[in-house]
This record gives sequence, C-alpha cells and structure tokens, in this order.
Amino acid sequence: QVPLVESGGGLVQAGGSLRLSCAASASIFSINTMGWWRQAPGSQREFVATMTRGGTTNYADSVKARFTISRDIANNMVMVYLQMNSLKPEDTAVYYCNVGRLGTQYWGQGTQVTVSS
Repeated sequence: QVPLVESGGGLVQAGGSLRLSCAASASIFSINTMGWWRQAPGSQREFVATMTRGGTTNYADSVKARFTISRDIANNMVMVYLQMNSLKPEDTAVYYCNVGRLGTQYWGQGTQVTVSS
C-alpha cells in the first residue's frame, strides 16, 4: 500500500492560481510514475500531468503552459505538486493524485478545485 494524502484545493477566481500537494509514503526507487488526474461532475476521470521516476513530464494539451508538476524526494517519502496558473472555469474538478508502484496504481482521496468565472 502507498498512502497518498492530498491538500491544496479550494475556490479561486478565473485567472488565479492554486498549488496542489500530495504526500506519498514510499521510496522514490519503488515508484515508476506519479501524477495528477481530475474528474468533473458527469465526466470521466481524465489525465492532467505525470512525471516518471527519471523526471520526464507529460501534460494534457488542455493544461500545457498553465500547469506544472514537480516533486520533492526524501527518505521513504515523495511529495508531488501541481502548480496551476491561469485557472479557467473548465478546470473545476476533483483532482486526484496517482502513483504507479510495482505494477499497482494508487489513488488519493481527491481534492476539490473550483474556479469561478
């Protein structure tokens, strides 16, 4: 098991910024990928951004140049961040942290991001 604890969601006006955090209790050496997904009401969960253990990043086209994924590594703990700038109402969703480790996908509990117009 990889406990994931998310924080940083909230309500922001369009054009504003938020930073999401996810604490993953695992060694970086056992993690293959880490990233963020989101799910808006009535929609399927969709990919937002991901980073490999080696640091390669990938973003959904809808968030490129606005969102940045980053991480901090410590002993048996990895912090994954999502800096979200120039937020739009269509970014409103529940955001989920995701970690791929030893062939299993782990998910956080989700944090709500609401962008008002």
